[in-house]
Amino acid sequence: MKSKRFRLDRFLSQQLQRSKKQVQLLLASGAVTVDGLTINDPQYPIDEFSLVVCRGETIQSRQRRYIMMHKPMGVVSATIDEQKTVLDLIDEPYKDELHIAGRLDKNSTGLLLLSNDGRWSQLLSDAAVGCEKTYQVTVRDAISDECVGAFEQGIYFEYEDLTTLPAKLKRTGPCRAEVTLCQGRYHQIKRMFGRFRNPVLTIHRTTIGSIVLDDSLKPGEYRALTEKEVSLV
Repeated sequence: MKSKRFRLDRFLSQQLQRSKKQVQLLLASGAVTVDGLTINDPQYPIDEFSLVVCRGETIQSRQRRYIMMHKPMGVVSATIDEQKTVLDLIDEPYKDELHIAGRLDKNSTGLLLLSNDGRWSQLLSDAAVGCEKTYQVTVRDAISDECVGAFEQGIYFEYEDLTTLPAKLKRTGPCRAEVTLCQGRYHQIKRMFGRFRNPVLTIHRTTIGSIVLDDSLKPGEYRALTEKEVSLV
């Protein structure tokens, strides 16, 4: 989901119900500021988070929101669904503005990020950017050397006609592993292990980029990201 960008004059014309000529006169008179700066250019680009003030009246003052959640099992990573969703766990007046930046399966747990900033969210999911995501995974059977090698080389998915990007698989026990991906195909971890007929039992995400799940958060709890955490992406 990308952040929307639009021309200042068109925005003002719509919000103030003024003609194009009236808006141009407002701008020329120095009556409009954007993020504290007086703007005269009708084509000046703004987005949904720009602070726009006209003659002392605030026209737009929407704030960016970034949230970390410890997603519990059995909750759907969606904003609207017949089943219980992660938004149902959030008690904030602005929660309907949020979208999910990197979903988890219903029965997967761990780090989930939500935001109303589309550009920031896109960076998290863009494989070209290489934002790594780390998961603690348990499977039914012992993990073979062949499986480790296949993850490192990439595995071909016939349905999408593509080969997954190289992934890191570090065994932490006979049936446990730390898996690091830099992309997020549909049920990717389950399908990769499925090539070796080794069903996945649990998936728990611990990191996205350099953002680490807060150990103090219990399943279902959330908090706002710090400025430093937001800048890590």
